[in-house]
Order: sequence, then structure tokens, then C-alpha cells
Amino acid sequence: MTKIFLSLLLLPLLIAFPQTFPAAGANPTFLKSVKLNPLKLRTEKLSHFKFYWHDIISGSNPTVVNIVRPPANNKTSASGFGMVNMIDDPLTEKPELGSKLLGRAQGFYGVASQEEVGLLMAMNFVFSTGKYNGSTLTVLGNNRVFHKVREMPVIGGSGLFRFARGYVQASTHDFDLKTGDACVEYNVYVLHY
Repeated sequence: MTKIFLSLLLLPLLIAFPQTFPAAGANPTFLKSVKLNPLKLRTEKLSHFKFYWHDIISGSNPTVVNIVRPPANNKTSASGFGMVNMIDDPLTEKPELGSKLLGRAQGFYGVASQEEVGLLMAMNFVFSTGKYNGSTLTVLGNNRVFHKVREMPVIGGSGLFRFARGYVQASTHDFDLKTGDACVEYNVYVLHY
């Protein structure tokens, strides 16, 4: 009786076990080895870029759109916790908005701190001039806007910035309290091929 009971107990395990683990040496289709240098990557170089990010809330053609407002009963209304804005901000060579357009910062930022104005920034710098035309850098990080210099990581890129990594340092150049418009100097340091 015990042998029959044990056999009935183990039978489902014996049937399921081989289906759970593929046979040794099986080649799964989702995984393939790549050659050591399939993209013919060159040695990495460190590049420094400096440009100005214009966050324009006012006027007839704003580059910022509020997509989520904080709840009306928000106890942390001083920081704006919960607000999310979508951006398509111009990146210029100089602080003047009319200076040479280098690209755009596209993405969003949200107030992610209850104690201070601390933004979660998720944006791509989409370059539109020179040899970097069409290439992007991706920034994802915390931006405490009232600190003199804020540092955020560069987590990747595309085009000439494929496999990029590094950091940005942002410092406010100008902020208009009346309109909410801002101009921020970005110094970008990236390792790329």
C-alpha cells in the first residue's frame, strides 16, 4: 500500500520534471552568443557638451504641458508632489532662446519629493545639428531644482551615442517667477564610442 501511495505521489513529479528543465545541451532560441566586438566598436572617448535647456510654460507656444496635477487635498502642496509635465524643450548653444538650436529635450518630469521641489527627470536629448544629428542621449535622475548644481546620470543613447554612459550637471541660468519659464545650463560628460 505504501509503495502504491508513493508511486502515485511521485508520478506527477516524474512527468512534470523533464518538462520543467530542458535536456542538457539544449539551445534556447532566445539566447545567442555574440562575437566579442560585433559592432566593430572603437575605443571609448569622453566628450563634454554644454548647452542651454529652455523650459517654456508661458506664451502661445509653450514647450511644457501639465499632464497630471497633484490632488486638491494634497498635504504636500508646497512642493507640488505628484505633478507631472511633458516636455519638448529647445536646447540652444547660448542662453538666449534665439541662439542656434542644437536639438530638443523630450520626455517628462514629475515632482517626486514631498519635502522639497525634487523632480524625477526622464528625457532624451535629441540632437538635430552637425555630426550628432539624429543621435540621442538619455537622462534619468533626480533634479533638486533649488540646489546650485544638480547631477543626473546619462543612462544610454542612440546613434553616435550607442552604449553611452555618463552624467549631466544642471545649473539654473535664469528663472522667471512670474511666468515659470526657466533656462538651465547643462554640462554633459559622456563616455561613448
